[in-house]
Amino acid sequence: MNLDEAFRQYTNELYRYLFSLSKDHHTAEDLVQEAFYRAYLQLEDYEITNIKAWLFKVAHNAFIDHYRKNKRVVIREHVQESLSFTMKTPEDEFVEKEGFILLLKDIHSLKDQERHALILCDLHHFKYQEAAAILEMKLNTFKSNLMRGRRKVMEKIIVRRNEDERRQQE
Repeated sequence: MNLDEAFRQYTNELYRYLFSLSKDHHTAEDLVQEAFYRAYLQLEDYEITNIKAWLFKVAHNAFIDHYRKNKRVVIREHVQESLSFTMKTPEDEFVEKEGFILLLKDIHSLKDQERHALILCDLHHFKYQEAAAILEMKLNTFKSNLMRGRRKVMEKIIVRRNEDERRQQE
């Protein structure tokens, strides 16, 4: 697969991944371009068997470089609306959006390594080995971070659900 085909096939996934890390549309777009620029410069020097995982690794490194350079993360309160047409009531959409926002807050409250592991595996469906390689971690360390991240998010969801049920009974 050449870089043009990879660009067409993986641009949207890379954008979603980088948006989930940066929480800023413009930063995510810039980082996608930076990732493909770096890929263009390095593609001939490497024998790549899994271009998707390699591109995500390049994108992750671009995000880390950007984060170190700016030393801040911009957090936005909005969520990009889905482009697909659905037959939901406004109440359903509000509840779904609110739940998604709360889930994102829970994910972003995790430590960096736990958050990155969770996003790569659960949102972008990478295999453990691929995600560990992207984050430059040993597989066991990656699995530990992923399990801790999942457990912490689930604990927060359970606490919030119990609080909601308690409020409804009052």
